[in-house]
Amino acid sequence: MYDGLLIVLSGPSGAGKGTIHDKVLKILPNIKKSISVTTRKKRINEIEGVHYYFKTEEEYSQMIADGEFLETASVYCHNYGTPKAPVFEMLKNGNDVIFEIDNFGSRQIKKKYPDALTIYIMPPSFKELESRLIARGTESADSLATRLGNAKRELSEYNDFDYIVFNDDADVAAEKVVAIIRAEKCRMNRNEHIIKGMLENKK
Repeated sequence: MYDGLLIVLSGPSGAGKGTIHDKVLKILPNIKKSISVTTRKKRINEIEGVHYYFKTEEEYSQMIADGEFLETASVYCHNYGTPKAPVFEMLKNGNDVIFEIDNFGSRQIKKKYPDALTIYIMPPSFKELESRLIARGTESADSLATRLGNAKRELSEYNDFDYIVFNDDADVAAEKVVAIIRAEKCRMNRNEHIIKGMLENKK
């Protein structure tokens, strides 16, 4: 176990995990964000190593073969993944690292790093989730139906996570996530090595 805490925020589309992620970072600005690798083309306003690490399909495939990813997924014909080395380096140095990622990615991370703290962002109701997706005004009827179907499946996977936070108010939900993070950092098993060090050095 590293000194830093690896935090994963997940939830279905429309649950508000992105909003809560950003609010948590404002409350706890010292938390680091992970930077993903992608095979899609770099956009004009994007900076290598800041927004993404941009790789060719061949380079990405080699990284998979070498076991370099914490998690990886294919989205809209492009590959995205989180490299292990920089994340583990930050954790080793005592930095907390936060992810905003889907259920599939969360499960991959938990499998490879069981000490990860996983928090699932839930809408207050399925009807509210539907209303939020409709309010975006970005979905066709078919796309909306697909997202709602995916959301119902994803919501049924809540047992995969350590904590559940219902998001009926984003500010309150963000404060709950912050409280979970602070409590998790006080767990005995995360601090026992410090206590043992103190006892061993007792005069």
